[in-house]
Amino acid sequence: MKKYVYSFGGGSADGDGKMKDVLGGKGAGLAEMSRAHLPVPPGFTISTEVCNLYFQSGNKVPPEVDQQTSEALGELEQQMGQKLGDAQNPLLVSVRSGAKFSMPGMMDTILNLGLNDQAVQSIERRSGNPRFAQDCYRRFIQMFGNVVLEIEKHDFDQIFDARKKKTGAKFDTDLTAEDLKAIIVDYKKLVEKKTGKPFPQEARQQLAMARDAVFRSWNGKRAITYRRMNQIPDNLGTAVNVQTMVFGNLGDTSATGVGFTRNPSTGEKAFYGEFLVNAQGEDVVAGIRTPQPISELEKAMPQVYGQLREITGNLEKHYRDVQDFEFTVQEGKLYMLQTRNGKRTGPAAVRIAVDMVKEKLITKQEGVLRVDPQQLDQLLHPVLDAEAKKSLKLLATGLPASPGAAVGRVVFTADEAVVQAPKGPVILVRAETVPDDIHGMEVAKGILTSRGGMTSHAAVVARGMGIPCVAGAGELEVNERRKELVVNVNSKKLMLREGDWISLDGSTGEVFAGQARTIDADPSSGVLATFMGWADEFRGKFGVRANADIPRDAKAARRFGAEGIGLCRTEHMFFAEDRIPFMQAMILARDEKTRRKTLAKLLPMQRADFAGLFKEMDGFPVVIRTLDPPLHEFLPKRENLMVDLARLPHADSKTKKEMSQRYGLPVGQLRKELPVLLARVEELHEFNPMLGHRGCRLGVTYPEITEMQARAIFEAAVQVTKKGVKVIPEVMIPLVGGVKELENQKKIVVEVAAEVLEKANMKDLKYMVGTMIEIPRAALTADQVATQADFFSFGTNDLTQTTMGLSRDDYTKFQKDYEKAKIFDNDPFAVLDQEGVGKLIEMAVELGRQARRDLEVGICGEHGGEPSSVQFCYRAGMNYVSCSPYRVPIARLAAAQAVISGDKSEAMRTA
Repeated sequence: MKKYVYSFGGGSADGDGKMKDVLGGKGAGLAEMSRAHLPVPPGFTISTEVCNLYFQSGNKVPPEVDQQTSEALGELEQQMGQKLGDAQNPLLVSVRSGAKFSMPGMMDTILNLGLNDQAVQSIERRSGNPRFAQDCYRRFIQMFGNVVLEIEKHDFDQIFDARKKKTGAKFDTDLTAEDLKAIIVDYKKLVEKKTGKPFPQEARQQLAMARDAVFRSWNGKRAITYRRMNQIPDNLGTAVNVQTMVFGNLGDTSATGVGFTRNPSTGEKAFYGEFLVNAQGEDVVAGIRTPQPISELEKAMPQVYGQLREITGNLEKHYRDVQDFEFTVQEGKLYMLQTRNGKRTGPAAVRIAVDMVKEKLITKQEGVLRVDPQQLDQLLHPVLDAEAKKSLKLLATGLPASPGAAVGRVVFTADEAVVQAPKGPVILVRAETVPDDIHGMEVAKGILTSRGGMTSHAAVVARGMGIPCVAGAGELEVNERRKELVVNVNSKKLMLREGDWISLDGSTGEVFAGQARTIDADPSSGVLATFMGWADEFRGKFGVRANADIPRDAKAARRFGAEGIGLCRTEHMFFAEDRIPFMQAMILARDEKTRRKTLAKLLPMQRADFAGLFKEMDGFPVVIRTLDPPLHEFLPKRENLMVDLARLPHADSKTKKEMSQRYGLPVGQLRKELPVLLARVEELHEFNPMLGHRGCRLGVTYPEITEMQARAIFEAAVQVTKKGVKVIPEVMIPLVGGVKELENQKKIVVEVAAEVLEKANMKDLKYMVGTMIEIPRAALTADQVATQADFFSFGTNDLTQTTMGLSRDDYTKFQKDYEKAKIFDNDPFAVLDQEGVGKLIEMAVELGRQARRDLEVGICGEHGGEPSSVQFCYRAGMNYVSCSPYRVPIARLAAAQAVISGDKSEAMRTA
């Protein structure tokens, strides 16, 4: 018969610490501690497999599970000399969850199971402590009633609090045995009222019901949410641990507590935890009473404290990791109830890994693998002071689009942000951002939008700039016209106006009213520098670059360890206030001669931009993408123009002045020029601009644009090279669907390069011309495209859209439905779709390298900073990944972990 139930305790166990898949983390820890002869109350674990069988069988366990449970219970009763539900010498047990991965507080627990009206009298007689017995019974009825019978905890609390008020009890411990008996009577009345049945008295029935409730809690709302947040598979299931009760509430010689072998917040090698005298485990975590620091246990119970330090120290050495433990002291005797690898913050994870390597507990390789790359976010951005959060009003929780903390005054337009930023910090609040907002985004301390997703414009640009951003906070109603932000908080409407203080936590998505304190991050931390140095040792030749558009971003990228720029978006440079008029004039031009005239004014500006990037990236490659967005994005919105044209005949002088500033036109020319502007906007209007006249298609229609940008690139390269800076330019042509488009644009770039370099006598300056693979056809014909490309860079934002037929801006409207229906495991714009988009990438890499063995291959979409996507890129044979500057350390660590894990494509990468 297949084994489903595993016993532990008494110096032996059916399982061991390696069986987390079967026993869950808690069960595996109990088995391992039992085998080590530690003081573990005996019990048994019902395996995680039974959880899945329970749901598959219509919320029933198979008969063989009931049989094995009964046998294990019989052995436990014999071992303890007690019997579950016995009126004379009752056995009491706890029933607790325990999944493979720690999910603290997400599933259910029942303590003191086995008590009934007869058993409580026996406990009272045997302990000689009536209050203790009645306290255990009232706790059991409350927990069982809430967890198993699904009665609101609030209903029990009302009864309990009413009794405290009636007796004048300040603390729970002030209630007498008689008070607790009265509470029990009322609890039982509540149960019968809510369920229509008396509280169950048969102990084995209680056990079966509690077991099933713990299984059901695996699919509880909070457990599902936690798994989604932490990417824990839904099919793992939870084990159920049935363990003999030990009691920390037997008086002043008894206690209960939780702790860590090191500080889980800072990583400091210090004993960390809390305990309560005369309490049960739930009291410590429920906040009913204020626990004492675990260091105080040394004074209260010195012998127990010494034993606890010795046991937990040995556990840390045994598991070679920080241990999160639970313990109970019953009348002076210590019992260990749990040990598991402890969860920790990002700063703590890095410090613990470095310290344990230095202590020779683990190897460097193990240390690098110990830290979740995403945790590094916490070390790289300012964070809100946790204590400060408590005093602020939470307005909403949106998507944590760009990490870090931001505190400032609300502004609703990019222009106002520019005006107000010199006076103090501002937060740009928009329904959604557009490329025109770039100047305001640049000066804002943070960005908040009520619409958009993790890869929306606001999110992508904010991450690139290292600006905290909360996107898609749908609870907020942003009225940009009235300059108001409205939200319902506790059924009350709260309004913030321009100039009011607001605080964002881009790491959690929380939005607070008011001015919070922030704590600065230190990216040059000695511990972090040491750790990242180890990661780079293992990463080897697998490169990490940054997406950066301006020298400031490039400087930040180098500070975070980027080995070049993998994407410079030249269009962002054109949105600057001093350049947009020239860009608009170029677009409005009706002939090539006029266009070239305006492009000549943009040339020195672009040249200066590129020179700044080359200077910051001395000796590292810089990939510059030629103009990508459709031209209408540089012009005023069609709807706004139509409204202003309608208002113009009736506008007063103030309104006309505002229009003049908005469109960069003299007041006297508004009547003549606005219709011309609207006509051009109408002409450029597209039904599907994402697939319209943009990218290389613009260069084919207007080759002079590509020519100007190429000239700016190579003139900047010459200029900077003369100053002793090593320049490695890589020109990237976007939105190529086939080899002929690339051939057309490459010809222009090569001709301009030859002219500029020959004139400067720098013919030996090395450069590359390649393309962004973001259209499925380019991937499918990659062998042809590679004949003209020196490199491929996968633009996975658009490649995901075009492959899946899914708009990243509109997907957010039904994203939750898809996640709930489990159609997508992850947001495909945040985590690369390896089954679909990934197959195209692998195909393109293979085809490209068949045509050109030395083809350089990288990725420059947002996926370049997401750990699982980085690991895929390594397996696919890419040379590098590129991401926003503040995600560079994350990508470096993910890359190192990918290399350590091994890869079949190394031969392709180094060919």
